[in-house]
Amino acid sequence: MKPTAIGGPGPGRERDDTGRDPGDLDRHPRDRLRRELRLRDATFLVVASVIGSGIFLTPGAIAERLPHAGLILAVWMAGGLLSLVGALANAELGAMFPHAGGDYVYLREAFHPGAGFVMGWLSFFAIFTGTIATLAAGFADAVQPFVTLGEGGRLGLAVAAIAVFSALNYLGVRTSARFNNVLTGGKVLALVAFVVLTPLLGRGDPASLGPVFAGVSTVSLAGFGLALSPVLFSYLGWNATVYVASEIHEPQRNLPRSLFLGLGVCITVYLAVNLAYLYAMPVGVMRGVDNVGQAAAEALFGGAGATAVAIFIVASILGTLNATVLVGPRIAYAMALDGRFFAGVDRVHAAHHTPHVAILLQGLVAVALLLALRRFPSILDFTTFGIVLATSADTLALFALRRRQPARHRPYRAWGYPGLPALYLLANLAIAATMIRGRPTESLACLVVTAAGLPFYWAFGRRARSRVA
Repeated sequence: MKPTAIGGPGPGRERDDTGRDPGDLDRHPRDRLRRELRLRDATFLVVASVIGSGIFLTPGAIAERLPHAGLILAVWMAGGLLSLVGALANAELGAMFPHAGGDYVYLREAFHPGAGFVMGWLSFFAIFTGTIATLAAGFADAVQPFVTLGEGGRLGLAVAAIAVFSALNYLGVRTSARFNNVLTGGKVLALVAFVVLTPLLGRGDPASLGPVFAGVSTVSLAGFGLALSPVLFSYLGWNATVYVASEIHEPQRNLPRSLFLGLGVCITVYLAVNLAYLYAMPVGVMRGVDNVGQAAAEALFGGAGATAVAIFIVASILGTLNATVLVGPRIAYAMALDGRFFAGVDRVHAAHHTPHVAILLQGLVAVALLLALRRFPSILDFTTFGIVLATSADTLALFALRRRQPARHRPYRAWGYPGLPALYLLANLAIAATMIRGRPTESLACLVVTAAGLPFYWAFGRRARSRVA
């Protein structure tokens, strides 16, 4: 059966000689999701997925490991460039396979359906649902300064946040994308305003920026790598659009662009905001501060500035939560299209044109994770370890596909191959090793969740074979 065009061509879309969108020629024949995301939507989806609370909460830990302003700026630039290298690989893979599901599809095509299933299982049950649980818990904690909540109240608020954004995404991808565009545009404008107003109205000191280049010789490569770890965590989410490729107009062109444009915005914002932090307070004062964003705003603008940043953090977390809820269900949906997931998860709502069953399932699993892992030192570590494994697997898939399918059409080819992808893979493996040593409980839990998918792969495969027979 040949794939059919879904959703019809929109304004400005290119067609081939059959009248179909080029991205529809290679999509799954049972995929009924509509192409409703344009380049702006996809780019803002990347920005929303990346810029959450990390830019406020990680600089204090980074300052503990690096002695001077220049090194701090350098590590943020290094993290951005490493993420960009990962985006180069995902841009090639996403343009080759503009399907729902992202790395599930890449590993299925590069290695074996079993490899794709394990990665899809990990992505859905650990990465995305874990990220949703983390963000919901972070939102409830961020509200604490404004509303006094007990343990039960915080948990209830976190569950409510998951329910609200699941409902928003249930109602339509355009509804969610519009909300995301408004919130993300406001987020970026607010950060730009903070950076611009800092030297104009803030009570900072340019001397806090120095010495810029001193102290380089006192920092080892291992020390710089330790500082790089929280920076890379702050960039996670840069590959959001690969999971919704079958809903992007002209994905072979717009998917790579969304990755690069979105990351370009994030790198620029992160560097500019860190300059503002360093203008507000010396590195020595910044060390060990839990929320540098709030502390810097208070130093620059007084108590009103600190309150404004606290409110902004709440809104920023909600934006990232919405983006994550939008992306995650497409993994389960893609697996179900292949008959490798629970029955019914491949359904598309007749009126809203969303994978509504997958959205509901994701919400339920996220709530279960929130309840089960709230006693862990950090749900984030559980999730981050899974992300490191997934991005490493994506890079391996790039190498495998270059070797196994050299003649396949590649609308975009990763720049710097094979050296840059190899560098990215080594960096990810080093981070994974560090996490296994430093966070063994969360890392083991992530591996257990991954391994738990193997019996299901066997069961789903048996069901598919019985249907054929």
